[in-house]
Amino acid sequence: MAARVAILGIPFDRLDLRAAVRRILERYDGGARTFVITANPEFVMLARRDAEVARVAQSADFVVADGTGVTVGARILGDVLARVPGRLLVDALVPELARRDASVFLLGAAPGVAERAAAVLRGREPRLRVVGAYAGDAGDDADTAARVRAASPDVLFVAFGMPKQERWIARNLASLPSVRLAIGVGGVFDQLAGLRRVPPAVLHQVGLEWLWRLGMEPRRWRRQRVLPIFALLVLRQRLVGR
Repeated sequence: MAARVAILGIPFDRLDLRAAVRRILERYDGGARTFVITANPEFVMLARRDAEVARVAQSADFVVADGTGVTVGARILGDVLARVPGRLLVDALVPELARRDASVFLLGAAPGVAERAAAVLRGREPRLRVVGAYAGDAGDDADTAARVRAASPDVLFVAFGMPKQERWIARNLASLPSVRLAIGVGGVFDQLAGLRRVPPAVLHQVGLEWLWRLGMEPRRWRRQRVLPIFALLVLRQRLVGR
C-alpha cells in the first residue's frame, strides 16, 4: 500500500495520531528537520487555485488530515485516512517534547494569545522549555524570523491561520538553523488560551468537530461553502481515475 493518498493533487500521509507522533519524533530524534501541514478541505481547494500553496504542500515532510472532510474524501476514493487534528497533535507532542528537553517557540495568533497559550502549556508540562511567544505579522518576515532566530528554538508552532502559516514556514524554515520541527497549528493557540471552546470528546470521536465550530462561529459557513464542491471534485477524481 502506498504511503500517501492523493486527494485532488494533495498528498496525505496514511498516519493516525499515534503514528504521526511516532514518525515526527523519530525524525526529531534523528536530527532531521520536519515540516508538518495539518490540512483540511479548504486547504486542498485553495491549493487547486494557488500554485504556491500546492508547491508548499508538496514540499512538506508530512501532510495529515485535519478534519472529517478529508477522511470522507478518502472514503469516496475507496481509501482510508485517519484524522489528525492540529489540536490533538500538539497535545500529544508536548509531553514528548518536554521529556526531550526541547525548546519551543509559539508564533502567531492575536497579540497576547501566544503568551497565554504558552502559560497553559507550561502549566501542563512544567519541564517544557518555552523560549518565545510572539504574535508577529505573517507578512513581516524580517521581524518574525529574526525573533525566532534569536530565541533559537528546536520546535516552532505557527498560528497565522491557513495558508499564511504554511507559506511563512516554507519561506523561512531554511533560515532558522535551530528549528528541527515546524507545524502550522491554526487556531490551537486560541483554544489553549480559552478564547475558543474545545469540542466535547464525543463530537471528535464521531467526526462532528466541524459542526461544533460552526455553531460556535456561525461566520465559518462562508469558508465551508467549498465542502460540497470539494466532495464533487473528489467524486470526479474517483470516476475518472487517480
